[in-house]
Amino acid sequence: MSRPWVFQERAYDFGPLPALMGIVNVTPDSFSDGGRYLDPASAVAHGLQLAADVADFLDVGGESSRPGALPVSLDEELRRVLPVVEQLAASTSVPISVDTTKADVAREALRRGASIVNDISGLEADASMAEFCRDARAGVIFMHMQGRPGTMQQDPTYDDVVAEVTAFLVDAADRAEAAGVEEV
Repeated sequence: MSRPWVFQERAYDFGPLPALMGIVNVTPDSFSDGGRYLDPASAVAHGLQLAADVADFLDVGGESSRPGALPVSLDEELRRVLPVVEQLAASTSVPISVDTTKADVAREALRRGASIVNDISGLEADASMAEFCRDARAGVIFMHMQGRPGTMQQDPTYDDVVAEVTAFLVDAADRAEAAGVEEV
């Protein structure tokens, strides 16, 4: 039996885990879709189709995390993400996450209907992200990578990949817990 997860006072029951994330990349250089959904209308249509087909929640990202990707400005990421988040939130009942390492992007996306933050840096890139997620009562997803997208393929090495990725994710959970983010 599953229990609902509550993010921003909204309850979501994903049923038995794992939950399936529908990816909506709003970037010109996405490694998964080649920039096919850069236009907000195309991105929204894609997200709605994912929700209708199989996605338990939709993840909207406006800064590529592909190897070698360059960072984008705060203003550019907001320009890409916000109209898509807002339109998806108004058009579907599935939860929306925002894929960002910037607390300011997360804040604006949550104001427009997102309820989950997917931080590929594991709460490392922006020192205020964990506290923001706590205060916003947002759901939090941690990811792992060595370095940043622009450098992640410059001699990536692991002595024990499973142990090192696990340690990184445990550290991210510890950062969240230390900031007061509630475990669900």
